[in-house]
Amino acid sequence: MSVLELKSVSKYFGGLKAVSNFSMTIEPGEIVGLIGPNGAGKTTVFNLITGIYQPSEGKVYFLGQDMSGIPPYRVCQAGIARTFQNIRLFKGNTVLDNVRTVFHFRVGYGLFDAVFRTPRFRHREQEITSRSMELLEVLGLSDRALDLAANLPYGAQRRLEIARALALEPKLLILDEPAAGMNPAEVSNMVNLIKDIKERFNLTVLLIEHQMGMVMNLCQRLVVMDFGQIIAQGLPVEIRNNPVVLEAYLGKGAAMA
Repeated sequence: MSVLELKSVSKYFGGLKAVSNFSMTIEPGEIVGLIGPNGAGKTTVFNLITGIYQPSEGKVYFLGQDMSGIPPYRVCQAGIARTFQNIRLFKGNTVLDNVRTVFHFRVGYGLFDAVFRTPRFRHREQEITSRSMELLEVLGLSDRALDLAANLPYGAQRRLEIARALALEPKLLILDEPAAGMNPAEVSNMVNLIKDIKERFNLTVLLIEHQMGMVMNLCQRLVVMDFGQIIAQGLPVEIRNNPVVLEAYLGKGAAMA
């Protein structure tokens, strides 16, 4: 069974067709890159998958279940987690608490337990803290657990956002420009990190990324968009030399140097 399938999905905003007849299938364990020029419609596709937008046409399936129009919290509960192009953290809270808050929808205790600090409450809170610290260890952030998220370097904030996504225990991890703003060394580290967490947590990964070095070294398959439509898909080596893709990025008549 495919992890994710989009069938002829379109999204209209008034008279603008942001995504047009988009179809894509992702199999278990794949790392797939969704790439294209700015404004191609990539983030709109992510928003359609995660329930932020409802498709104007077509269907979105996750593990065979129709997710079209499902609200974002139910998409998360089903097993899809994402990060955002613009980092979204509780920057006034500690690194640890940023991860702990993700467990709120499955804490396993009620208001009575929380108010009276029952053994059930204390036991579950210890479990949540322990699990959060394990994730921070994987992401290389355990030594900063009690620091404010706002005080982390940019690259570490990116990793914290991924830790928060992993706390949802997803089957599909969606990353929106995880290497944005990073230097070459940080990009290389991010490639290795994504490969590691993909294997460690048995994930399927879909990402948007403009860092072509990262895409070519990380993704098993690429889907290329322009003007809301798929213009090419295939192996990274095939996409690198595709004249239609080169024209979309570099203009008509573009050729490889």
